[in-house]
Amino acid sequence: MSKTILVVGASGYVGSHLVPALSSSGYQVRATGRNLSLLRKRGWGELPNVSLVELDLNLTTDLASLLADVDVVFFLVHGMNHGHDFIDIEIDAARNFSAALKRSTVQRVIYLGALQAKQGHSKHLSARKATGEILRDSGIPVTELRAGIIVGPGSAAFEVMRDFVFHLPVMIAPKWVKSRNAPIALRNLLYYLQELLHFTPCRHQIFDVTGPEILTYADQMRILGKHAGKQVRIVPLALLTPSIAAYWLKFITSVPTNIARALIGGLQLDLAANSSAIQSLIPQTLLSYDEAVQECLGHESEVVRNEIWGFDPDALARWQPGYGYYPKQAGYTLKTNATPEQLWQQIQQLGGDPGYFYANALWRLREWLDYAAGGEALNRYRRDPDSLALGDRLDSWKVINLEPNRFLSLLFGMKAPGLGRLEFTIRDLGEYRELDIRAWWHPAGFAGLMYWFAMMPAHLFIFKGMTHAIVKRCQADAREGKSVTE
Repeated sequence: MSKTILVVGASGYVGSHLVPALSSSGYQVRATGRNLSLLRKRGWGELPNVSLVELDLNLTTDLASLLADVDVVFFLVHGMNHGHDFIDIEIDAARNFSAALKRSTVQRVIYLGALQAKQGHSKHLSARKATGEILRDSGIPVTELRAGIIVGPGSAAFEVMRDFVFHLPVMIAPKWVKSRNAPIALRNLLYYLQELLHFTPCRHQIFDVTGPEILTYADQMRILGKHAGKQVRIVPLALLTPSIAAYWLKFITSVPTNIARALIGGLQLDLAANSSAIQSLIPQTLLSYDEAVQECLGHESEVVRNEIWGFDPDALARWQPGYGYYPKQAGYTLKTNATPEQLWQQIQQLGGDPGYFYANALWRLREWLDYAAGGEALNRYRRDPDSLALGDRLDSWKVINLEPNRFLSLLFGMKAPGLGRLEFTIRDLGEYRELDIRAWWHPAGFAGLMYWFAMMPAHLFIFKGMTHAIVKRCQADAREGKSVTE
């Protein structure tokens, strides 16, 4: 394979699966994302034929070097995670990239868009359509695949439905549960994307890509419930307008709020489509929704089988079907003049003489509650009072990821309905540093959600106090002239 493939938006859901697939097929791959550290955590930097590039298309950037010697571009960017102004952000990104394409030698673009409704309007779907039109203005042949719900672990619309099934004993749902669409299995979509590389079109093309069935969202959730061993009871309410439903989803689902809110408009529309055209060009056996769900649930442990969790065996052993794929999170970030070394020295003392730096009585209370529930949080332990190493036990926590002067991740070990971790992140921004302390929680069903919201006020209070306490200790040591090695 001599083709050089540029994947724009590689950190997204489809891109995160497409990049390793292209690499395995022997292509030279350039993978871009707004957060380079996130791309590195996927382990792609170790692949000999993959290069990682930080790219934000909403910034004024010269893309000539990025597009040099590129044969094919996969354009997978969307702006849903940006909040209420995501449409303007998405359109601006497409315009910037289209302008750069005009000056390049790229042979073709493959763009993943969205199915379009025959009736009704959605800002999200309209933005996807407009992005395709803007890319076609570049004059380079664009093959646009229009997909609906992608069935696979991490797919936003699919995870919204799965959270409804696993998190609610009775589903009070918006009336869009009666809308119809044609979901496609992730495996089938990836096959289409890769097989398109064997064709050299001389004109623009638009294909709908769907699975073999047209189903309502209610039908899809009942099939999910069957695989989860749950009887699904759905109560659709017309009172749950799109704006109210967006707030409802914020509590029920772990899908990032901005993405869930952007999806709402599209979910209330019928998106039935026909994929016969692309099936004639690239025939394959399409998985039924039932088969796609079964395959998806069989791979859902991949959420903890990665660098973020340090491939930790305890995390893998504790992961259970039904945990929310996307985590809830709460934390606090503080700017400081302390050096990364000073901050790291303090963080490494966690659980020792300073305890947990702030509100230690609340930490002790939580340990007693764990003990009352049959846990072992009262068995306090530290290997070394001044340093931490990968795999260390720290009271009821375990060090699962560690980068000196930059990052510490601890696996939550107390009894609770879900799986969580606590992260300490130090960002050196030149003139100042940022210290971020943040909890991440994958809830287990309704009980896991209630636990998270019950603990959230304490989290916000404690993490703010912890960051300030750590910085104050750094300042005190600096005044006393203590070095980071003392």
